[in-house]
Amino acid sequence: MKNGQTFKSAISGLSFAESEKIYGKSIHDPILGLIKKEYPDFKEEDCIAVNELNLYRQKYISNYLSTEIGALSAMERNVIDSLKEDKSIVSLVEDEEENRNLGQRVADKVADFGGSWTFIISFVVFITIWIASNVYVFLDKGFDPYPFILLNLILSCVAALQAPVIMMSQNRQEEKDRNRAKKDYMINLKSELEIRLIHDKIDHLIMHQQQELIEIQKVQIEMMNDILNQIKK
Repeated sequence: MKNGQTFKSAISGLSFAESEKIYGKSIHDPILGLIKKEYPDFKEEDCIAVNELNLYRQKYISNYLSTEIGALSAMERNVIDSLKEDKSIVSLVEDEEENRNLGQRVADKVADFGGSWTFIISFVVFITIWIASNVYVFLDKGFDPYPFILLNLILSCVAALQAPVIMMSQNRQEEKDRNRAKKDYMINLKSELEIRLIHDKIDHLIMHQQQELIEIQKVQIEMMNDILNQIKK
C-alpha cells in the first residue's frame, strides 16, 4: 500500500489513513452488534477506523459493566474514564490524600501508645511505685492504703476511657481497609478490561496480517500466471 492512501469510513463517511482501516469481519461479534444497532446497513465487508472502533469498545465495556454488575458506580466510571484518557489507576488512588480531623488523630495516637510496650512498661512501673510507696514508705497509712481503692478507681477510669478510643481507631482502620479494597477492585477491574481490549487488538492484528498475506499471495499468483503465460508463448 502506498503512503498517504486513505479510505472512507462506512459509518461516518470521513476519510482516514489506510493503516487505520478495520474490516467489519475482523470485529468481535458483540462490538459488531453495537455498530449494526446504530448503523443497520453496516456489512462485514465495510470498513471503519481504529478510533471509531475504540469508541464502540468503550460502549461495549460500559454495557458489560451495567449488565453484569448493575448500575455503574463512581469507581467504575473512573475506570472507564481512565481507559479513555489512558491514565494509570494506581497513580490516581495514590494521589488521594487522607483527611483526618483532630479527634481521629488523637484517637490514632492514643491507640498506638496504648498498644505499645512503652505503655505497658510505664504502667507496670507506675503501679509498682504506687503500691511500694503506700506499703513500705507510708506503712499502709498513706494516701491510698491497702487494698488500694484509689488505684483501682484510676485503673477502671483508664480502662473505661481507653476502650472506646481504641474502638474509634479500629473503626478508622476498618474504613481504611474498605478504601484499600475499593482501590484494589478498581485496579483489578481496569486490568480485566484492558486484557479484553488487548485481545480485541491482537485479533485485529491477526486478521489484518491475514488480509495482507492474502493480498500478497494474490499478487504472487498473478506474477506466476504472467510468467507461465510468457513461457507458453
